[in-house]
Amino acid sequence: MLRNRVYVPFVQIPAGSVVELPGRGTTYVTDTPGPDRRSPTIVLLHALGCTGLLTWFPAIDALSRRFRVVTLDQRWHGQGITADDFSLYDCADDVAALIDELDLHDVIVAGYSMGGVVAQRVWRQHGDKIQGLVLCSTTDKFQLNLVERGFFTGMGTTMMGLRGLSRSATITRAARAAASAADLAPTDMGEWALAEFRSTSPWAVGQALAALGRHHSRPWLGRIDVPTAVVVTTRDRVIPAARQRALARAIPGATVHEVDSGHAACVLESEKFVPALVEAVATVNARRRDFQRD
Repeated sequence: MLRNRVYVPFVQIPAGSVVELPGRGTTYVTDTPGPDRRSPTIVLLHALGCTGLLTWFPAIDALSRRFRVVTLDQRWHGQGITADDFSLYDCADDVAALIDELDLHDVIVAGYSMGGVVAQRVWRQHGDKIQGLVLCSTTDKFQLNLVERGFFTGMGTTMMGLRGLSRSATITRAARAAASAADLAPTDMGEWALAEFRSTSPWAVGQALAALGRHHSRPWLGRIDVPTAVVVTTRDRVIPAARQRALARAIPGATVHEVDSGHAACVLESEKFVPALVEAVATVNARRRDFQRD
């Protein structure tokens, strides 16, 4: 029923492979070349409960006309690393490890929703490895009211009780089996998207939600020293547009690129979102020379 009610754009899904990040684990990565070997790289970080491909597949072709495009599954999502705990700090370290493993250069990191939070932490923890940020449909802090504080606190307590389940080999095998569907050439985009969505367990989503509730980057956003663009989804009911714009105001020199869409614009309204994303990435790339660091 869901497949019949939700529009999923039909595009070519790039092939990927499992990559070993030394000392950290394995994750599923796609690496789409740009127009030439010197093209700058855009590393794409996905939304909560999704995979790298499920969030970004409508945008990869358009971005690859100017950039090398890399996606990965983040911890406990899809075929991402399965550690004992979910940590945004570790997610950012995973991105840095992937940059080293693939020997990526001239790197811009783009993140959608949860991925935008991880992207902020990549700059915070590994700013020397990246040359720009694109933050889409995201924020600098959750828990801004009593309802949100209660939700995230309760989710954190619940996830502590379910931690044993998240370590279960049975659950891990089930998630891996569902994710293996991505290795097939999809004849039905809805079936493929549903398989990608099912490849992340509910326990993983809960742990990630609890971690997002603890995120607070506001004290250090003003120190970001790479060109940054913020893509604002103006009809967003998950992260209101006012918070997204406030994020942009807190980052020195950040540009704002608005999309008349909701929180799932990356897929469900990709015809609006992708042009704004391409504009944002191109703007960051063009401004890199203006942010030369000592």
